[in-house]
This record gives sequence, C-alpha cells and structure tokens, in this order.
Amino acid sequence: MTAVRFTANRLASGAAVWLARDLSWTQNADDAWPFAGEDAAHARAFVDLSQQRNEVVASYALSDDGPANASAREHIRANRGPTIVPPPDQPLAPSPAVQTARHGTTAYNYDAFDRQFVSMRAAQFRDQVERRLRGVLSEEAFKPLRLQNGLYLQLHAYMIRIAIPYGVLSATQMRGLAAIARKFDLGFGHFTTRQNIQLNWIKLHQAPDILDDLAAIDMHAIQTSGNCIRNVTCDPLAGAADDEIEDARLWCEVIRQWSTLHPEFAFLPRKFKIAVSAGAEDRAATTFHDIGLRLVRSGDGEIGFRVLVGGGQGRTPRVARKLAHFVPKRHLLSYLEAIMRAYNAAGRRDNLYKARIKILVDAMGIEAFAELVNNLWLSMDSSSIDLPDAEYHRIAAFFTPPHLDPAPKGRPLPQARAESPAFDRWLRTNVLSHREPHYANVSVSLKSLSRPPGDASSSEMEAMAAMADRYGRGELRITYTQNVIIPHIRRDDLVAFHSDLIEAGLAGAEEGLISDMIACPGLDYCNLANARSLPLADRIFQRFGDPVRRAEIGPLRLNISGCINACGHHHAADIGILGVDKKGVEHFQITLGGRAGDAGAVGKIIGPSFSEADIPDAIETIIDTYLSARRADETFAHHFVRVGIGPFKEAVYGTNA
Repeated sequence: MTAVRFTANRLASGAAVWLARDLSWTQNADDAWPFAGEDAAHARAFVDLSQQRNEVVASYALSDDGPANASAREHIRANRGPTIVPPPDQPLAPSPAVQTARHGTTAYNYDAFDRQFVSMRAAQFRDQVERRLRGVLSEEAFKPLRLQNGLYLQLHAYMIRIAIPYGVLSATQMRGLAAIARKFDLGFGHFTTRQNIQLNWIKLHQAPDILDDLAAIDMHAIQTSGNCIRNVTCDPLAGAADDEIEDARLWCEVIRQWSTLHPEFAFLPRKFKIAVSAGAEDRAATTFHDIGLRLVRSGDGEIGFRVLVGGGQGRTPRVARKLAHFVPKRHLLSYLEAIMRAYNAAGRRDNLYKARIKILVDAMGIEAFAELVNNLWLSMDSSSIDLPDAEYHRIAAFFTPPHLDPAPKGRPLPQARAESPAFDRWLRTNVLSHREPHYANVSVSLKSLSRPPGDASSSEMEAMAAMADRYGRGELRITYTQNVIIPHIRRDDLVAFHSDLIEAGLAGAEEGLISDMIACPGLDYCNLANARSLPLADRIFQRFGDPVRRAEIGPLRLNISGCINACGHHHAADIGILGVDKKGVEHFQITLGGRAGDAGAVGKIIGPSFSEADIPDAIETIIDTYLSARRADETFAHHFVRVGIGPFKEAVYGTNA
C-alpha cells in the first residue's frame, strides 16, 4: 500500500517540519510517519487544520513505500541544512588603518523623496507581517505581499532577496549588508546572477527589521520578485571600462526610476528582466534577457540603443533577437513603454510556462512583434514619457567620472610577478583593463573549495569594503558571474592589494577559468530544484584544483543549475550542467557550446544524464578531448564551433553512442 508522509514549513521561522505518528509536527525527519489508508486521510485533514491555525505553511505530501524511496527533495530536507557549509564568519585579522570617507560621487545618491518612499514601504510591510502572524492575513493573501518585498519561503527557511541596482555598492552599503547578515542570518550572504544578494535563513518576524536596516543604507528589496520589471543589470565595468561608448549605469538608473512601481507593469504575465551594456564586449549577457540594450553609435555619431528582445533561459531557452537597430537615447523610455504595453496586452496569462515575452515573440515572429511595438510607439504621446532634459542632467551628474590622480611609481610589477607565481597567475586572470592605463579593475573571486559559489561571509564583505576604501573609490560592483569587482585600483597598488586579499582569504585566481563556476543554490535551499548544485560545484573545483592545470585549459565557462529554471545559466556556458530528479535520485545532464554575449548561443545536450559521482570524470573527458585537438591559442568556445559536438559525444559515451 502506498504510504504518504507530510512535510511543511513553520509559519514564523520557515523551518522544515514533519508530521509524526501522533499528529504533531517535529523537526526530526526520522520521526516522519508513513500514513496509509484512512490514517492518511486523517493526517491530511490535520495538515489542513494546522495551516488554518497558522502553525505551518507550504505543506507537501510525499508518496512512497517507505523511507528508502523518499524523493531527493525530502532527503535534503532531512539533512536540515546545506551540504556545503558557508565560509565561517570570523573576525578580521589586524590590518592597517583604512579610509572610510567616500571619494566623490560616482553613483546615484538617494534624496529625501527616495528615503521617505523606501521607509514607507518598510513600514507597510511591518504591518502586513504583524497581521499575517496574528492570522488576520491568510498565506494566500500574504504571499504576493511578501514577494513584492523580496521574501521567499525556501526549503528550510525564509529567504530575502535584496536589490543591488545595476550591481553597484558603496563600501558603506557593503558593510551594512555584512552587519545585516551577521544580525539576522548565519553571517553570510549569497550574491546572485541578477546582481542581487540573498540571505537564506530569515525568520518572518524579523523581515521588517531587515527592511528598516536596509533603508538606513539606502537599499531595499523592491522588485526582486514577482511578475514585474526586476532589478536592471549592467556591465560591472561600466564607467571604468576601456571599450565603452558611455557609462551604462546612468541608463540603468533611468530605467530603475521609470519602472519602479510603474502602475501598468506591476502585474505582468511573468517576471521581466532588462540588461544594459555599452562596451565593445557584452559583459552583461544582454542576449539572454527579455530586453537587452546595447549602447551604439550611429553613422553620424549620435549615441543610441540597439534593442534586443525575447531572450531568456529556463524551459525554452532563447537568444534575444534584434527588435530595433537604433533608438535615440531621448526616446528610450517611450520605446521601452511600447514594448511593455505590447507584452502586457498580448502575453500569455493562461499558462505559467508560456507567459514570458520570448514565447510571445516566437508565436508572433520578430517582424510582426516589431510592427506591433512600432505602431504602439507611434501612437503614444512620447513627450509625456521620455526623460526631460533637466531630469537627464540631474541623474547624469551622479555618474561623473572620478578624478584619478596620476599613479606614482611603486614596486615594479615584473619583479613581483617573477618572485611570486601566485601573484602572476592572479594578475593574468583577475586584473582587468581600465580606461586609464595606470589603473585597473580587479575581480575578487568568490569561488574556492568548500565555498558555495557567490557566497561571502560578513567578515569577507567587510574586508572587501575596506579594500575598496583603501585602494579604490569606496565602490564595489557585483557581477552576474557571482564575483565582486573593485574598480579604479592604481596598478602600483596591486601588490599590496593582493597581499590584503590573501589575508582575507579572497586571493583566488579564477576569473574566466573552469573553476569560476556560476551555480544556483540548488536543492540545498530551493524548493523548486531537482538536484544539489553546491556539492557538485565543490567536486568539480576539487578535480580541477591545480592552478597550472586551470591555466592550461584557458578561458572556459562552466555553469550549474539545480533545475530547468536555469538560475545557474547552464544554457549559456561552454559546459552546462542541469540537475534532474531521476526516480528520486539526483542526476545531471551536460550541455556544450552555450555562450553569452554578442554571439549568444544555447548549449546542446550531449546525451543521457550522469550520476553526481560520474560528472567529474565526464567533464575531465570533455576537457581532455578539447586539449588533445585544439589549435594554438584556440579557446574551448572557438574549438567547439569548429569541430561540433560529435568528438565530445564519442569520447564521453564511446564509439557506439
């Protein structure tokens, strides 16, 4: 007889609980009772009553014939925590005194209106939480309210997602996030591919206090969830790159202010993602967004936008298609409004999996969709939507390039490179070019053995903030590859900067290599996932732990997603790994040849899935196949375009595959 076990989450803490034989909720998974027959019906009625009494929320019925056949999700819930422990939050070692003052205005600053708006939102949510805890609001009524404030219910607890608009943080804000993580979480945060940060162990009654603390540092969690325009992402080198037309952050801020609580687009058919890039290299993955904006220059020198539409990953991955070759800057907002109106009116609302704009563009065709958008745009009163010149200049004033003093002569880098192979490797991978030749942008790697990719402890956040003050302009950038960039570092400070990274445990030389993995939290945290991403990422990091080996392989992106929602960007990786649940056992599917950027491409499935234990061997076989046949200086991406999937499939599965 099929047995059913019941698991749920407590209302106040989000903690996972199981239903025991005596119809009580327990946090001990070993006491979960397999109910059958009439007992199962009585148990289900008790679960419904528990939800009505506001004791538990988000209950699940798990059918099996005993503990041995439990689903992968229940096994993870039984562990009562992540399989990879985040880095411990330990006090920083003594270090030289640091500057704490801001070094001029290079990012948007809140004014009195902004602060009042964010504080009012926090106060509103406090009232909503109090009513939920008293049972005045049901979970059904409360869920859209908490999602509008970035609060999710995950596998083991509540998670809050905090917006980092276009990925820019001041050192003060980074310290504030560190303090919030230490006070309300387990002393760490998770930086995401949307240039946000997530705290994964939140109690419901403390969520309003978090929003208050965020408001105090000019931050919030608005539009980090729900069917709205989400946090606008950007090239993390914007304003500091040597190949950009102009600072893309200015336009991200314009879009942020236009889209925040826009009444017509607060309840779209599905979530909506916009990315902006202004460099010759697309460092914002614009081709995998609902709307991708590339700043370009017309033949007569005017700056405007090439507009891409219909990109995305998930169940139906698509590379965005060109909607408009050139839209003048002054008409950006009205053109975006025309796109959003078309999608809001015609997008599917009857099917969750067909509600994204990429499905609408597929169904209509890009030519018909473009005609719809252009007709809407021509019929609109653009003057009432487009940005007034005065407002443009007000916002632009916040993004004035910082004054950078000429770099004095310090310790010669060639000498330091000769003396330290580790410094030389780090310089080659993690030190990025800057618009001023005597300066650099430095990528701080959040990838290392036993570290969930993108995780940073509170102490590490404080260390990065201190280095941004000491060596940079008090500014940090979050990348969609889950690292942190500190811009505007004098090149003659790089030796000292690297020494401070070593002291903080952040000196990994991973940027762009196989160990620089993007990975979602997976089944260790997420109740949508099918498999764990974090322990597999650790296995792969360990397999390719030799830095000389990683350098030999060269540039290669390997990404891992715990489910088909593709939060780990596996579709857009040279080697993508997708977690699947195969009869209660975690398995992983491999794709090859995905690419973000201008030449965006969706990876191709190589063949049948693998167990977690077999994945590292399969990856190594793929790497060895590439190394044995590549031409001089040929990257994996270029090699795959040249030879195709055949040689890799044959090597992994054998000649009879």
